[in-house]
Amino acid sequence: MGYQQGLSGLSASSSDLDVIGNNIANANTVGFKSGTAEFADMYANSIATAVNQQVGIGTQLSEVQQQFSQGTITTTNQALNVAINGNGFFQMSSNGTLTYSRNGVFQLDKNGYITNAQGLQLMGYGANSSGIINTAQTVPLKVPTANIAPQATTSITAGLNLNAQDDLMLGAPTVTAGAGNTGTLNTTGATITNGAAGTNTDNYTINFTSPTTYTITDHTLGTTSASQDFTAGTAITLGNGESITFSGAPASGDSYTVAPNPTAFNQNSASTYNYSTSTTAYDTLGGSQTVNMYFAKTSAGTWNVYAGTSTGAATLVGTANFNSSGTLVSTANPDGTPTTTLGAFNVSIPTSDGSSTPQNITLNLGTTTQYGGKDGVNSLSTDGYAAGQLTSFTVGTDGTLTGNYSNGQTAALGQIVLANFSNQNGLVDLGNNEYGQTAASGVAQISAPGSTNHGVLQGGAVENSNVDLTSELVNLITAQRNYQANAQTIKTQQTVDQTLINL
Repeated sequence: MGYQQGLSGLSASSSDLDVIGNNIANANTVGFKSGTAEFADMYANSIATAVNQQVGIGTQLSEVQQQFSQGTITTTNQALNVAINGNGFFQMSSNGTLTYSRNGVFQLDKNGYITNAQGLQLMGYGANSSGIINTAQTVPLKVPTANIAPQATTSITAGLNLNAQDDLMLGAPTVTAGAGNTGTLNTTGATITNGAAGTNTDNYTINFTSPTTYTITDHTLGTTSASQDFTAGTAITLGNGESITFSGAPASGDSYTVAPNPTAFNQNSASTYNYSTSTTAYDTLGGSQTVNMYFAKTSAGTWNVYAGTSTGAATLVGTANFNSSGTLVSTANPDGTPTTTLGAFNVSIPTSDGSSTPQNITLNLGTTTQYGGKDGVNSLSTDGYAAGQLTSFTVGTDGTLTGNYSNGQTAALGQIVLANFSNQNGLVDLGNNEYGQTAASGVAQISAPGSTNHGVLQGGAVENSNVDLTSELVNLITAQRNYQANAQTIKTQQTVDQTLINL
């Protein structure tokens, strides 16, 4: 009779409507995976019945198959919203009981653990205070609230350009009259006419060979000029950067010596150096001091380098020498010995806050050049930093949870892991977007996102439900028609029975 077939059809259609209704109800549930009702026909057991004479007795619900297709990803800009793009599930812990979920909406509990709305803790690889991730086992992920420890500055690296056309740090040349002078010569002193001329560092002697002639000896080069005519009031050129003018009349054998006059360095006077820059250095307690660096050109291609704190006295730390191509070719310590490493000077600064003192810092100028052009900084960095507080964190595609600190530093706080299964449809649905492992699903395959067949993560985003509302509404109409048709089967059978009764 058609009652059994009709009833089984009504039951199957009702189950189909339940599944479709559940899909529609969860169209906005983050990480939800839609289900599909699968059915199988039924036949009564019989013995020695011809195959071509079997009559089915209806249908039955064989399974509700989850569709683990990818849902669309929506950006939320919430740090603890995480979307999975590809295979895998978040591993969650409830007092040690592990479950799995695609819902990446997380939050911090009062103890700093990352949890979902139900309070389950997100599992992953933990990181130590140095940011090193331990992949040996998964643990509940926790965002530490402690400050990141400071790191003392041990190195300052500066890539500068020192202007090759800067003036030498020299005052007015010193003029000394010869002890045996008998003439009536007078001079207002030597004058620097080209402050950048390298010959300004040479020593000269002007020898009057007669009342009308003179020669110039460059003691630095060891050369003497040919005899030249003297005219009172006319400038005598020394090298290519100085001149001296005499009035009166010389006597044969009179002489004058002209010597360079180095400018004494004074960090408080910008006229005693060509260029300065500064950076911040941190001590072992995270205290900061400004370290000033000063550069004074003493001859063509040679610079004195001074350094010290802004509240202390800057001292000479060495000299830097450049070749005709503007490349740094040698550096020396204050005592004239070559530095161990080209461009590396030793700077010692005092501290007064209880940190290790003195603080020894290496000033590395190895990439500094001397080209014509403005003095300036091309690069400047230090390796130290103050203590810092956690200000924010981000989740990388590989699941690494990176903390951003107020001192500009970053550190790994942990790494979210993903669990994959050989048979995802073998998982048992526990509700609340949670799945449980079963023998049919196989054991969880734990790995970092992006490895093997595991998907990647996107921080600040969520994976939407993969329910296609348009398809579900069409399926809803189809299920309704199926239900009505099965009801019609029962109605028809009832009419046939009534006909028999009326005979």
